[in-house]
Amino acid sequence: MSDKLKLAAEARTEFGKGAARRIRAAHQIPAVIYGHGEEPIHIVLPGHDTMMALKHPNALLTIAIDGDEQLAIAKDVQRDPIKPVIVHVDLLTVKKGEKITVDVPVHLEGESAPGTIHVLENASLQILAEATHLPEVLTLSIEGMEEGDKKVAADVELPKGSELAGDPELLVVHVTVPRTAAEEEPAAEAADEEAPAAESAAEGDED
Repeated sequence: MSDKLKLAAEARTEFGKGAARRIRAAHQIPAVIYGHGEEPIHIVLPGHDTMMALKHPNALLTIAIDGDEQLAIAKDVQRDPIKPVIVHVDLLTVKKGEKITVDVPVHLEGESAPGTIHVLENASLQILAEATHLPEVLTLSIEGMEEGDKKVAADVELPKGSELAGDPELLVVHVTVPRTAAEEEPAAEAADEEAPAAESAAEGDED
């Protein structure tokens, strides 16, 4: 389950690219917190503590600002494409008992039948769950699955109180047998043989 983590925030008073650079240079992260029809609040978060907290998928955060505390989850985390730093965070305020839609990673357990490989088609699923009980991961067993077997979203066991928010028939994983080079060569040769035959037929039609 998600951890309840507390972050001490400060109100953001400076805006613009220059101000954002100064904030990040001070090892802090610019952020905005919004939700429930309230005006967005621009804040500054502690850099290291925020990065550690956001290592937990769907972490439930307690944002402390100006003597007030708000529960929130990260809806969008912008990261630097080169440096291992967070550039900006969008936070959504939530309330106890409220249900929200989130994407949760799928973790596969077990091994498919010998000689087969599994292909993960969708690495996460969208679910509806209580904001204070958001799962960090969904577990799906592929133990003993044979060639041609598949599992869809409806086959994934969800935590109590959670439900799928997307298509229950969404393909999550399927099992196949890898083709060897020896198997691929005859198929390529057959394609090469068919090409001249097709060209000859086309020439005959032109005559």
